[in-house]
Amino acid sequence: MSKREQRRAFVLTRLVSEELGVDEAARLLGLSERSVRRLRAVMEREGPTGLAHGNRGRASPRRLDEAMRARILELADGAYAGFNDTHLAEVLAEREGITISRAALRRLLRGTGRKAKRRRRAPRHRSRRDRMEREGLLLQTDGSRHDWLEERGPRLTLVGYIDDATGRVTGAVFRDQEDTAGYLEAFGQTLAGHGVPGSIYHDRHTIFEPPLRHPLTLEEQLIDTRVPTQLGRAFAELGIGSIAARSPQAKGRVERLWGTLQDRLVAELRLAGIDDREGANAFLAEYLPRHNERFAVSALEPVPAWRPLPADLPIERVCCFKYRRTVARDGTVRAGATILQLPPKRNGRSRAGQKVELHLRLDGSLVVWDGAVEVLTTPAPLDAVQVRALGGARVEVGTKPPSAATATTYHPNHPWRRVRTGTKLHAMIEEEERRRSDPLSS
Repeated sequence: MSKREQRRAFVLTRLVSEELGVDEAARLLGLSERSVRRLRAVMEREGPTGLAHGNRGRASPRRLDEAMRARILELADGAYAGFNDTHLAEVLAEREGITISRAALRRLLRGTGRKAKRRRRAPRHRSRRDRMEREGLLLQTDGSRHDWLEERGPRLTLVGYIDDATGRVTGAVFRDQEDTAGYLEAFGQTLAGHGVPGSIYHDRHTIFEPPLRHPLTLEEQLIDTRVPTQLGRAFAELGIGSIAARSPQAKGRVERLWGTLQDRLVAELRLAGIDDREGANAFLAEYLPRHNERFAVSALEPVPAWRPLPADLPIERVCCFKYRRTVARDGTVRAGATILQLPPKRNGRSRAGQKVELHLRLDGSLVVWDGAVEVLTTPAPLDAVQVRALGGARVEVGTKPPSAATATTYHPNHPWRRVRTGTKLHAMIEEEERRRSDPLSS
């Protein structure tokens, strides 16, 4: 019998012998008068032994047996090594059918000498910005360079967008490095899955803002004469506000997202055996819905602020690289080392001298637009090796590229070979031709 139960038996014995009143016994035991009357009845019926708890000596129905404890420890050290306590409790319930609370799992792991994955630092006092009231009002975006594959593959950069109101990841993609194509691809996922946001919060990377090579004058600041980047152009076309953060802490939603993903996603990629970028992106598309279901919250206002994508601006015309080109006299435009031959207009006239827009899509295809008219499309882009081999040679759509091994012969009277007679160069050419025609002369 515990000391508490001994004290109760002593007071109740005096109550039964009428040495104490019910009110005085309740005050001494810290119980209500109703509870004291109930305990007095038990005391009169069963004696002091009736005051002992009924589960004394019984094992808890929620207690894990030794086989289950050994199984959990085996999984924690093997397949799920590196998982934090909360994540481990979740995967044990989802994949192994083992239901255990995070607190119980933590007691089990710490009781066997297993340390926590990382210590949580005490939160610093700082002012927090409230979330946006509606979903789609503000997105935060950033890229995280990290060893996502844990040396099983190359180091990758994860580029993503997160909604400020709900914490929902709207788009993300793995890239070899932080580049414009990655941000455009993740932005396209956002447009396809949700719509057009109100504003985007980003850092001061030159991907978003053109570099400031010299201080702008007041007039330049008012009219913003700087040429926008490809991302800035894409945001402007859809009427999206672009906000540059002055510190990483300002866009804390996406920075906190990287901490969560570097903890959970790394472990999930290891568990799935992913070792390349293509596999990581395929796994990411399946993982993000589960992540959003676990961590996303409801917005303060139920009506979202997403806007529909304009009908005249499909995703492939927004999320691409756009360049202005002037059509050459021979009806061609240059795309890097590739020269595209444009067809004439419907009236048969050439497009020479006109301004056209060249779109380089994320899949590598090239599209030439004359206003709203699609002039030319190359569905099969040239690979890098072929482009380097061709140099500046003209590539007409539907024709085979010229062979570099084919030698070009010119007529003796070709303008490139014409020189004035009587000159030293003319004499050198005649001497060389005579030598070639009569090998014995040398």
